[in-house]
Amino acid sequence: MSVGKLETPEPPVNVRERVCAVVVTRDRRALLRTCLERLAAQERATDAVLVIDNQSSDGTADMVREEFPDVELVRLEENVGGAGGFAEGVRRATAAGHDWIWLMDDDTFVAPGTLAALLDGAARAPRRPQVLAGPVRWRDGRLHPMNEPWFAWRRRREVAAAAAAGLLPLRHTTFVSALVHRDAVAAHGLPLAHYFIWTDDFEYTGRILRDGHGYLVPEAEVEHATAKPHNPVSAAGDRFFWFVRNSLLLLRGKALTTPERLRYARMMAGMVQEYLGARPEPQRLRIVARGAWRGLRDPVR
Repeated sequence: MSVGKLETPEPPVNVRERVCAVVVTRDRRALLRTCLERLAAQERATDAVLVIDNQSSDGTADMVREEFPDVELVRLEENVGGAGGFAEGVRRATAAGHDWIWLMDDDTFVAPGTLAALLDGAARAPRRPQVLAGPVRWRDGRLHPMNEPWFAWRRRREVAAAAAAGLLPLRHTTFVSALVHRDAVAAHGLPLAHYFIWTDDFEYTGRILRDGHGYLVPEAEVEHATAKPHNPVSAAGDRFFWFVRNSLLLLRGKALTTPERLRYARMMAGMVQEYLGARPEPQRLRIVARGAWRGLRDPVR
């Protein structure tokens, strides 16, 4: 009878690796101020904070320079959306030699112990992680419907090992306090800038975690301070175009397995149906049709 090969434990993660927080913003000066204040109050300080400003016109740049002189500010020459902002931020953070890139929008409010909790999760993880995240809640404490992660439930051994360490194995997560290791960037490149907004984080972490390892750290809770606890339908309006277009790019790409494609397609169909309603407005029909046309034609990468 053959004996299965025993796995050799991986060396512990160095919790003193360099961490750069990357915050993408556009015309939300007050939210950004609170976000940066929360980052400055971390018990385990970041080694750098990088703000990517997507052509704000509300005095954001002046506020950052005057109130947060230690923060590196990058003002882009054009609005490249959240996806383009994160791609630029990850590129700059890795080029500067940081080991972990902590990704967040300007309405992400972290608790004082969030970064320490994420790094502690990395240290006790059963496999060396490439992505870490925590639960994302709205202002009233409920889990935010825009940031529900997918878990790797099919990997039973990994689920058991993660649970023993007080973690959950991630399959996808969003860029609301997502910690990505530079090794993942070296292996998988940058987030896809041409997604512009929405689904870029799901695609990027899904591509990394299809074969890599990532964990949800329960102690690393954050607040996503949106006006309402929205989902892609309730927050969309005309921007629903990007959800349709990018979802089809995602389905055509390599971030999902075949069963996951079926699951995502069902979810997408439900959201399209919800968006159109019982009596679709012509404008909404055109938005969905244009998104579908572009999603089937545009380059996947």
